[in-house]
Amino acid sequence: MKKKLVFATGNANKTREFREMLDPEKYEVFSMKEAGIEVDIVEDGQTFEENALIKARAVAAHTDSIVVADDSGLEIDAFGGEPGVHSARYLGEDTPDEIKNQTILERMAEVPKEKRGARFVCAIAAVLPDGRELATKGVIEGYIGDKPMGENGFGYDPIFYVERYGVSTAAISPEQKNEISHRGQALRQMRDLLETL
Repeated sequence: MKKKLVFATGNANKTREFREMLDPEKYEVFSMKEAGIEVDIVEDGQTFEENALIKARAVAAHTDSIVVADDSGLEIDAFGGEPGVHSARYLGEDTPDEIKNQTILERMAEVPKEKRGARFVCAIAAVLPDGRELATKGVIEGYIGDKPMGENGFGYDPIFYVERYGVSTAAISPEQKNEISHRGQALRQMRDLLETL
């Protein structure tokens, strides 16, 4: 019998990535919306792990399915680790990605490449029907490029470059991105933990 799993996000891209990574024979993956769950979640944790758990616990209170939540963001060395846990709300709740990315590029215009280090971090938490909690984390190191590049991906992908490819994470294929990305790493770890249940 397939396990029902609710992904505590309103982000269709994240739900799609997660669905693609899990065996469709074993799991049925639903977004909160698809599962009919509406809940206001205040993400006031100090770390990605805390925020992922806050989200998973909040949604788990409304379902007897496995609930998985992620919190991820971009840490820029030249900004002291910002935007960090505030990545989604950087420059305001509804600011378009293009404006966020352009603002970062403008702020870093004079920063030399060796000081443009950055990383994407993703923490994933799961709350099981019996109350047990699981957590995983993935990190991908890179740097902030000097211009947006690529049509794939979303969020900060167009300005986050990976040394190995010399291009942004928006300029590599979705398969390559899943292979190396912070979310891909954390999802695979979580998938492996769920497989052991």
